[in-house]
Amino acid sequence: MEKRILFLNGPNLNLLGERQKDVYGEVTLDDVEQRCRVLADDLGLTVRFEQTNYEGAMIELIHEARTYAHGIIINPGGYSHTSVAILDALNAFIGTVLEVHVSNIHKRQAFRHKSFVSLRADGVMAGFGTDGYELALRRMASVLL
Repeated sequence: MEKRILFLNGPNLNLLGERQKDVYGEVTLDDVEQRCRVLADDLGLTVRFEQTNYEGAMIELIHEARTYAHGIIINPGGYSHTSVAILDALNAFIGTVLEVHVSNIHKRQAFRHKSFVSLRADGVMAGFGTDGYELALRRMASVLL
């Protein structure tokens, strides 16, 4: 059976590779998507990539994922630390949820140390740079396949 994964990226991740390169590096979100698509093919997974700067759109994408996805790999960006609504949407999702952060949120400002999404996530990748996406995809494959 085909296993489908939603990659969901939140606010400002469309600027990956352009902003705060000292924190987030030079790899773009398009680069991440290309690398993950190749890996997903190798792992036998089907992936969909979405990015939005809007909280409501993220919630709608999570709701939609309930109808087709076996797992969600989410980088909620700044919404990690503020959005109970995204947590509630993820709590309504039955499959596996993995949280990704490019930077190590625990070495940054104190307000970044708490993630509401982590309360639902089955695993968290933080501080591995953009490699965290591929690590999360490998973990998702080991859980689902």
